[in-house]
Amino acid sequence: MHVAILTFEGFNELDSLIALGILNRVKRRAWRVSLACPTPQVRSMNGAVIEAQASLADARAADAVIVGSGLLTREIVKDAAIMEQLRFDPSRQLLAAQCSGALLLAKLNLLRGVPACTDLTSKPWIEEAGVTVLNQPFYAEGNVATAGGCLASQYLAAWVIARLVGVDEAEKAIHYVAPVGEKELYVQRAMGHIQGRLKAA
Repeated sequence: MHVAILTFEGFNELDSLIALGILNRVKRRAWRVSLACPTPQVRSMNGAVIEAQASLADARAADAVIVGSGLLTREIVKDAAIMEQLRFDPSRQLLAAQCSGALLLAKLNLLRGVPACTDLTSKPWIEEAGVTVLNQPFYAEGNVATAGGCLASQYLAAWVIARLVGVDEAEKAIHYVAPVGEKELYVQRAMGHIQGRLKAA
C-alpha cells in the first residue's frame, strides 16, 4: 500500500513531516509512505529543503493521498499545469487534507456536500470555495477527511492507518510518538476524534 503526502513549495513542515513520521511507524512489507512533489526538491515555509520521494503522477495511483498545506496553496490551485496532474478518485483512494490543503480538494470538486476542517487563516478561502467549515480538528465522510491546525496532522495519519491497516495499528503508531507519561491520553484523544468517522466510512 502506498500513502502519498502531497508536498509543495512553501510547505508547512508540521503537516507533511509529522504525518510522514507517524505513518512510517507501520512496519509491513507492502507499506510505503512518500512525499510526493511537483519538482525534485521543494523548500518549506521556513527554508528547509527536501527531496521528493514520489511524483504527482505516483500520487494518482496511491491508495491514500494526504494534501499538506503551505504558504502558496492559493497560487497552486490557480496553476493549471499542477491541478491537471491531480486527478484523484475517492471511490478507490482515501483522500485527506490538512489546513489549506482543503482548498485544493475543494477546487478539485472533492468536497461537494462535505464539510471540512481547516486552520483559521485558511477558513475564509475554504468558505469562499463553497465549503462549510467546521469548528473542530478532524472530520471524515466516506473516503475523504480533513483536519485543521498543524498538530491535527496526527489525526489524519491515524485515520489513514486505521482505514488501510486497522485500528490497532493506528493506536500503536500514536502510542509510539506520544510523549512519555501522556501516551494513553494521546491515544485516547486521537482515536476519539477518528473512531466515530470510521463507522461512517
